[in-house]
Formats: sequence, structure tokens, C-alpha cells
Amino acid sequence: MDTLSSATLFARARRVVIKVGSALLVDAASGHLRADWVAGLAADIAMLRANGCHVVLVSSGSIALGRRVLGLPAGPLALEHAQAAAAVGQIRLARAYQEILAPLGIEAAQVLVTLEDSQNRRRYLNSRATMNTLLELGCVPIVNENDTVATDEIRYGDNDRLAAQVASLIGADILVLLSDIDGLFTADPRRDASARLLAHVAAITPEVEAMAGGAASEHSRGGMATKVMAAKVALQSGGAMVITRGDRLKPIAALLDGAACTWFKGQGDPASARKKWISGMKPKGVLRVDAGASAALASGKSLLPAGVRSVEGAFGRGDPVDIRDEAGTLLARGLAGYAAEEARQIAGKRSGDIAGILGYPARPALVHRDDMAI
Repeated sequence: MDTLSSATLFARARRVVIKVGSALLVDAASGHLRADWVAGLAADIAMLRANGCHVVLVSSGSIALGRRVLGLPAGPLALEHAQAAAAVGQIRLARAYQEILAPLGIEAAQVLVTLEDSQNRRRYLNSRATMNTLLELGCVPIVNENDTVATDEIRYGDNDRLAAQVASLIGADILVLLSDIDGLFTADPRRDASARLLAHVAAITPEVEAMAGGAASEHSRGGMATKVMAAKVALQSGGAMVITRGDRLKPIAALLDGAACTWFKGQGDPASARKKWISGMKPKGVLRVDAGASAALASGKSLLPAGVRSVEGAFGRGDPVDIRDEAGTLLARGLAGYAAEEARQIAGKRSGDIAGILGYPARPALVHRDDMAI
């Protein structure tokens, strides 16, 4: 693993996910939002965007804000009280981000998700398409788990895990986890004076996992153990992850200036990792295409319905399919943008005709180039 500086790694990044925990956002004593800290984070986001980087913010805080408004006691909450606090706090959290980002010329977009959105392939594709569109339109998505409807069976459980899934979803180059300590230590530095900060971690080994501890705050469900779990997802997705202290004003600027941190840097990049994942999937159908479509695929374009000669198999939207030419040669493997029956209806048709055929507005590609391994 290389040991490039934080500034160099960020200079190369085109997509960054920043995870913010409740303990950073909400003052523990008063239960109020730390407006000065959020303003500093907004300045960091504006800086990254000025450098040509898309930014997604994964933010906790809704329950911590809502419990004060509802007068709920400190300590763990019953599920129904946590959901009620989330409903009240979420609107306040979204408004705070909007009011702080708007003067910087940045549009905030609220995205609430549950675990099912990443486990169900159709919903996964819908989520990814929405996130990509928001980024292309210049927005900063503010992502949080939908605590109002999520139960223990269908929740991520902590926003470290959620942030890692979001980073994987959008193909982020860097995932930033803002913590209450500088990074991963060889032992808990609050209990062991000899604990040493690890500046770089090349692989998640049992020894590395043993160095992580548990959650330490009533406002936060995460701890160092969940951050190491998040690093596993980030590395598998081809991205890098960094843990650094977040309680500074402008924590990203501090990181670029050389603040202490721990980098988890994998091999490859998000795009190649995603294509490797797709190529290893078992296809559920076949799309046979004409010579024009074959040439378009070879030049890196998406597969449009017009070039499809026939559709074979039974598959749903998001399922893997092989793309073959009329002689049967495998050209690519990709994730279907339509279910098999829909694909049969629009095969050979122009993209502009899809809505009239299916009866609803639809995306032009049958298999998007980002969902394809050639």
C-alpha cells in the first residue's frame, strides 16, 4: 500500500462520502445542534466541491435532536420512542443543513434509506440512479437511515455501516469517518498510555479487528469496531477509508493539512472493483444484439433497446444478464435495467418510444455502461 499524504489522496478523488455522528452534531448537555461545527463542515464541503469533487454526507442526529424536543429521558430509548424522536428530529436536521449550505450556493437533498434498499437489487439500482442524478445536478445528498420506519430486523444499526454501503453504492473514492479520536490505535488510548496510532492499514486482519473497541456514547450506536467493519466494505469496493478526529472546526481541511488519522487503502479503484463483482455473477438471461450494438459496447457505450434482437430467460430488474452477438459470442455481462417481460416489449425499439410502450417514463438504457463488465 502506498503512503501518499491525505492531501494527495483527496486531490485524486472525484467522489467522497463523509460520515458524521450524533456526538459531533448535537451538544450532549443541551441537546441542541452545534451550529458552529456544522458551518465549518459546510465550508469543508464547499472546498471539496470547488476542487471538482462530488460529496455525499451520511449524517446521524435526528433521534438526538428529536428526543430533546419531545422531552424524552437520557439513555436507550424504546423502539417506538426512538422512531418518534427520529420523525421530529429529521425535519430539524434537514432544515439545518439546508440553511447552512444554501448561502454557499449548495443545494441539499434529503435521502432516507433502510437496509432493504441495499439488499433488494431493484431498490439498490433505484437508489444508485437517484444518488447519481442528484450528484450530476450539483446537489449534496444528506443520507440517513429512515429511523422512523426501520426496525431491528431491517436496520443498518449504525451509520458507519450505512456510510460504507453508500460509498459502495456511488463508487466513492474516499469514505471519511469522523470520530472522537484520531484513528485506529493498537489499544484504547483512553486506557492504555502505550497505545500507538496506526497511520496506514493495508488489510483487515484478526489482529486489526482485535484492536477495535465498542460503542462509547449514548448518542451514537457506533464505535471503532463498526468502523473497522466499514473499512472492510470500503476496501472490497475498491475505495479508501480514513478515520480522523471530527470535533475540530473544519475537520476535512484539518485532515488535508496533515491532521492525525488512519488510512485504510485497498488495491484498485471503485469502478474496476464493481466490474469484477458483476463479471463474477451468474447470469439469469441473455440479450442478443446486432452489429451496431456490438460496436457501441466496444466503444464503452450503454446498451440501448434498439440494438437488441432477442431476449432470453426470466430475470428481474437488477439481475445479471449476458450480452451476446448474433453468433453467440459473449460481449459483456451486466445488470438488466428492465425485467425480462419489459425487455421483450422494448427490444428493437428506440429509447424515445419506451414510455409509450410500457406506459410510464423510463430510463433509456437496457443495460447502463456503469452496470456492465466487458
